[in-house]
Amino acid sequence: MNDQAALLAIGKEFEISVWNGNSSDYCSWPGISCSSNNSFVERLDLSSRGLQGNVTLISELKSLKWLDLSYNKFHGMIPPALVNLSELEFLDLSFNNFGGSIPIEFGRLRNLKALNLSNNLISGVIPDELERLEKLQDLRLYSNMLNGSIPLWLGNFTSLKVFTAYENELSGVIPDKLGSVSELKSLNLHSNSLEGSIPESIFAMEKLENLVLTQNRLTGFIPEAIGKCKGLSSVRIGDNNLIGGIPREIGNISSLTYFEANNNNLSGEIVMEFSKCSNLTLLNLASNNFSGTIPLEFGLLSNLQELIVSENSLFGDIPTAILRGKNLNKLDLSNNGFNGTIPETICNASRLQFLLLGQNSIRGEMPREIGNCTKLLELQLGSNYLTGTIPPEIGRIKNLQIALNLSSNHLHGQLPEELGKLDKLVSLDVSNNQLSGSIPTALKGMLSLIEVNFSNNHFSGPIPSFVPFQKSLNSSFLGNKGLCGEPLSASCGGLNDSARNAYHHKVSYKIILAVIGSGLAVFVSVTVIVLLFMMRERQEKAAKDAGIAEDESSTNPVILAGNVFVENLQQAIDFDAVARATMKDSNKLSIGTFSTVYRADMPSGMTLSVRKLRSMDKTVVNHRSKMIREVEKLSKLCHDNLMRPIGFVLFEDVVLLLHQYFQNGTLAQYLHDSTKIPDYKPDWPTRLNIAIGVAQGLAFLHNVAIIHLDISSGNVVLDSNFTPLVGEVEISKLLDPSRGTASISAVAGSFGYIPPEYAYTMQVTAPGNVYSYGVVLLEILTTQLPVDEAFGEGIDLVKWVHTAPARGETPEQILDARLSTISFACRKEMLAALKVALLCTDSTPAKRPKMKNVVEMLQEIDQN
Repeated sequence: MNDQAALLAIGKEFEISVWNGNSSDYCSWPGISCSSNNSFVERLDLSSRGLQGNVTLISELKSLKWLDLSYNKFHGMIPPALVNLSELEFLDLSFNNFGGSIPIEFGRLRNLKALNLSNNLISGVIPDELERLEKLQDLRLYSNMLNGSIPLWLGNFTSLKVFTAYENELSGVIPDKLGSVSELKSLNLHSNSLEGSIPESIFAMEKLENLVLTQNRLTGFIPEAIGKCKGLSSVRIGDNNLIGGIPREIGNISSLTYFEANNNNLSGEIVMEFSKCSNLTLLNLASNNFSGTIPLEFGLLSNLQELIVSENSLFGDIPTAILRGKNLNKLDLSNNGFNGTIPETICNASRLQFLLLGQNSIRGEMPREIGNCTKLLELQLGSNYLTGTIPPEIGRIKNLQIALNLSSNHLHGQLPEELGKLDKLVSLDVSNNQLSGSIPTALKGMLSLIEVNFSNNHFSGPIPSFVPFQKSLNSSFLGNKGLCGEPLSASCGGLNDSARNAYHHKVSYKIILAVIGSGLAVFVSVTVIVLLFMMRERQEKAAKDAGIAEDESSTNPVILAGNVFVENLQQAIDFDAVARATMKDSNKLSIGTFSTVYRADMPSGMTLSVRKLRSMDKTVVNHRSKMIREVEKLSKLCHDNLMRPIGFVLFEDVVLLLHQYFQNGTLAQYLHDSTKIPDYKPDWPTRLNIAIGVAQGLAFLHNVAIIHLDISSGNVVLDSNFTPLVGEVEISKLLDPSRGTASISAVAGSFGYIPPEYAYTMQVTAPGNVYSYGVVLLEILTTQLPVDEAFGEGIDLVKWVHTAPARGETPEQILDARLSTISFACRKEMLAALKVALLCTDSTPAKRPKMKNVVEMLQEIDQN
């Protein structure tokens, strides 16, 4: 079988729809590269396409040097027939569902330089037959079910640079012979059952850059020879049983960036030689037996972002020298014996987000300067010997979100009403102090509060009527003799009339102030958002005033640049016709946050979908060459679930991106306006495939470090087979070529899809993308709009779904009944998908899964 016939057979087997062009020009098909004379296929890249089928057919491409089938749905045994690819240098089968053992036949692939079988279901031992792969430079076997020991013969691979076999069931010791691998740069064996010591020999060749051995059963000392590896960047040896101290030779590693040795039995003092590692970003020595003080020299570590030394036996003052570091993000000194007072300079580290000082012997009062920690997300000061009152300045830490813990101290006086300004705070604990007075009604401003603890103080009076308080356990308020009201059983009826009137007069006054304050806050928030959207409208109007007239008879615009990337479409596309089509309102297909989409009929009979970008600050002309390069790069992004531009047109300050036209429209139309789709019938398997496809497209983007700015059902296009294509991908790169996406002067996202954290971070992130995808998945499951007045005031689709149990509704009741009642199997799959959607829309970004994990969860639903 020749290469042409083999590719046609492979395309048919894998159902690759894009391989249906001119069969004689197969070297131009997506994912295929041929030799210089176009005689033989040398490279086949079919990664991230959701493919399944018989991989054996690929073994007919005898000249293949590069084969990438990663991120697909292939399953079953790895075909031994792949050994027929005798020229193969690169083989990547990672992120599939291959099972069985590693084929011993792979030992005959004598030209193989890189082998990646990671993230499959492969079991058994690493076969000795792989010893014949003498040219091997990169061996990746992580996230499987491999057992047995690490082969001694790995030490014979003098060219091996990378060996990763983490998250398996490997046992035994790390072979001392690995030290013979002269080129070894990366060794990652975490999460296995390895025993014995860290071999000193692995540092002998001085080439090692990354060492990850966490979560094993390693014993013994950290070898002094570690200091020989001047290029060592990352050392992660936590969660083992290592003993002894940190060798002072650690100071020889000038390139050291990460050092993690937490959860061991290390002891002695923390060596000052760490201060010589000028690039050190993270130092984690938590849960060991270190004693003494933190070296003053650590103040020299200007790049240090995280210092974690919790659960040791350290003492002395809080190290003020470290606080001078402008990059310090996390300081965790908890569970030690630190004494002295909290320094007034505690917030000199302008980026400090986590300050964890609990379970120490810190004395004195909380400094008012604590209010300068405006970026703090978590403040833990519990179980110390703090005295005095809680400073009202603490209310200035508006970003405080995860926790404020002041419990088990000697604080007295009243709770400051300024605490009510912490509207993002989730957990508040002031228990076991000597606080007195009433619980201020101003605390109702803590809109995100979930966990509270006021127990064992001297509070009195009624507990304010506030849902988080009423939903708390009564233990959260016990130990306050004068406290009454829900959730305590003690009623507040015992107050005499004059005391009750005085109390209610005081409370009413505070409530009025709180309402006014809340109203002002809401007014300011709404005003900001309205102003941003008014800016958008002014930009559109400015674009029209600049000459983009709606009149069809207007003169042709002057085309500054244009290109069509698909060669056989170049004659069919007329740039003038494209530009004129965007001047007519009647051609509008949809309006997005950053662009408007038009239909453009070409004189050749071809129909295009044209996306007109909303240029910010008229930067397009000034950065034309950069923008063109970005469009050309994006046109080469190869994934079945991405809508790639097939060309572009520039005129004046307007950017037009050309796409294929799909009659099935958008996912939003499919879900909410199905009258436009012929023969529409609600169909759960189709919707599940759409959900998986969108997730795969976003996972691919995240894998290539692209964050989408506006994920919504309106930005997902459906082709003739209802395969979803994520659109507006190019917006993240082209919105403002002069500044990048971090400083975009517009609301990023569509209403109902914007993650809650965006309101105060104004940053577009990967976890934010996951949230937006979760909203799309909820749309698919419920057929409800993301924002609907029927949900109630201030309630969107996410809140409506998450609060279903509180309304007495079962999960089944919020699903689209036209789908969930078809069969038990459909209902079961939809409920499983609903769990995924709930994970994606968790209010805490860190708790949301990554998109690649979302893909895996949905694929598992599809396969069961």
